[in-house]
Amino acid sequence: MSVLLDHLPEFWEGLVVTLQLTAASFAGAAVLGIVVTSMRVSPVAVLRGIGTAYVETFQNLPLLVLLVLAVFGLPEIGIKADLLVTAVVVIAVYEAAYIAEALRSGVNAVSAGQGEAARALGLTFGQSLRHVVLPQALRTVIQPLGNVFIALTMNTSLAAAVGVVDLTAAANRVNLIEAQPIPIFVGAGLAYALIAACVGLVTGRLERRLVTAG
Repeated sequence: MSVLLDHLPEFWEGLVVTLQLTAASFAGAAVLGIVVTSMRVSPVAVLRGIGTAYVETFQNLPLLVLLVLAVFGLPEIGIKADLLVTAVVVIAVYEAAYIAEALRSGVNAVSAGQGEAARALGLTFGQSLRHVVLPQALRTVIQPLGNVFIALTMNTSLAAAVGVVDLTAAANRVNLIEAQPIPIFVGAGLAYALIAACVGLVTGRLERRLVTAG
């Protein structure tokens, strides 16, 4: 315990970076995931094909490989960006595939009659999706989206492998100094577990509130 207290500033700085990385990545993934979902349920075959290819591609590629390619490969072709920004973009693009799948399952759970009624009222596909289908779909996928958020939080630890000084990297640096891996990494693991527990609590309450409101 003393080793954690002695290096509390380092752990705190790493935790802040992890939270920033998590929040920014999820926000980007949510926006992109909605776009991909719209493509996957679009009446246009080409858009459906592009959306499906996107999901299938990123669900079958390791995130670490994408991070390494972006951080070390892109500068070789003249594309340079801040390390944290690069990690955020890569994680967001990767996790968007999982958010899109969760949202698509919610869209499929909405009665087809809802979309038909919206079109009968003169709404376009985009309008019916935005105002009728997606709001109803979200009610059924709050918990799956929470699970994606938790998985994203855990995946941010991979950013340490490409130089981002997050909680995992901070723990590793402290361990190189103190050589006490058990308390150091158990402490870091508990911090990740606390984040996951908070996300689970929030999504659980939000899901119950939406069900009650519905």
